[in-house]
Amino acid sequence: MRSAVSAPRIAILAGATHPRGGTVHALELGDALSRLGHDTTVFAPDPAGTGFSRGTLCATEYLAASSVEGDPRATVDARILDYVRHFEPAENRRFDVWHATHYVPGVALAMLKERGLIYGFALTVHHILGDERFRPLQLQAVNAADYLFVVSRMWRDWFVRELKREACCVGNGVDRNRFSPEADETDDELRARLNLPVSAPIFLAVGGIEERKNTIQILRAFQFVRVQHPSARLVIAGGDSLVEYGAYKVTFAEVLAQSGVTEAVAVTGPLPQKLMPALYRAATSLVFPSLREGFGLVVLEAMASGIPVITSRKAPFTEYLGEDDVLWCDPLVAASIAEAMERSLDPARRPLLIARGKQVAAGHDWDDIARAHLPTYQKLLGRSETSGKVKFDVGSGLLPKVIE
Repeated sequence: MRSAVSAPRIAILAGATHPRGGTVHALELGDALSRLGHDTTVFAPDPAGTGFSRGTLCATEYLAASSVEGDPRATVDARILDYVRHFEPAENRRFDVWHATHYVPGVALAMLKERGLIYGFALTVHHILGDERFRPLQLQAVNAADYLFVVSRMWRDWFVRELKREACCVGNGVDRNRFSPEADETDDELRARLNLPVSAPIFLAVGGIEERKNTIQILRAFQFVRVQHPSARLVIAGGDSLVEYGAYKVTFAEVLAQSGVTEAVAVTGPLPQKLMPALYRAATSLVFPSLREGFGLVVLEAMASGIPVITSRKAPFTEYLGEDDVLWCDPLVAASIAEAMERSLDPARRPLLIARGKQVAAGHDWDDIARAHLPTYQKLLGRSETSGKVKFDVGSGLLPKVIE
């Protein structure tokens, strides 16, 4: 007897609405799953009431977020409880697959699972936190999750080595329709907003002022570069996060004040997502000598936008980038970063780097990333009360129609 099969309903829970890498990953995954025909909703707490920074193909829902002042840990605890309160009513738990892409909703799902309100969940871990205020919460989510996703082999191997846990490595993607070398009306808007010169070298750092982003070393490297290129500019974009890195920002401000290049450095804070492709196109190079990443999504965005990339010679970058794809540096040595920045200006080298970058970006498609999640989603379905009533077509990624 042939019976109709319902479409599995997927809930993807993000940590916030602001466009950090984890939020971008959640939205792109949700859109890709929707393109493949899956019923997907991405959730996020929204204290400002502004929603996500771009439109989506997938459905989105926002949580009423508590107002919290001061201590970042208090904010994190409040966001966890916001998620728990939202999904306590049965009418809000209408999903067959639960997937947290951040430790905050991960802890919330762990609490709901412990109370028997959900049957299980998957968790994406982009990297293990270094901040001891929040690392125990992240590990709480990891230990409670039924299945783990990671975006690089480095972290997959870490889970096996340190926690004896298996994790599915799904990688990362880039939307080459949004991030491309082709200019549009946002290019002039971006340049006017940041008062960027047309002819001067512009080095771009994305991620804000943060220790793991190595922002102070980027600034010190820029001081070296300015000696040879007095018109050069450094733009530091992004940085909106649940956690404020106050002490590091104070040190950065002190170094900047004594650097002699203050007028050439622009710290933009978070920018509208519609301007990010134009920001990459306005830059001469992306400077990304990060100390700890899950993957480094901005590398793909810069490559797809047609600019050379400078990054750390270490994992996870060495997993998906070849020797000639980028300009490598030692992230702990400002002179090494500066040397790579100088080489990115070489007119003979730049076309080769840009061409290689486009090839790398073309190999990272969000639809492929979405398909890599489906076998694990199918395992989660086997744990739920809807098992047998819903099913993924894992092979094609399309909605199933019937089963025997």
